[in-house]
Amino acid sequence: MKSNLIDIDLEIAHRTEKAVLVHTGERESAVWLPLSQIEVDPDHTVAGVVTVTLPEPLAQEKGLI
Repeated sequence: MKSNLIDIDLEIAHRTEKAVLVHTGERESAVWLPLSQIEVDPDHTVAGVVTVTLPEPLAQEKGLI
């Protein structure tokens, strides 16, 4: 079975208990992602950019891909 998970490098602008506000480099295009549906890899952080694993349909819905 094919996984629909993808990895995207994003900047985190803000974080709450339940969600993160992320963007691809343009802060004005930031979107909220629910932490219940994503994984943030703290070991892959470079200059404020983190690797986020999320379902491809969610990334498409939020305009990240």
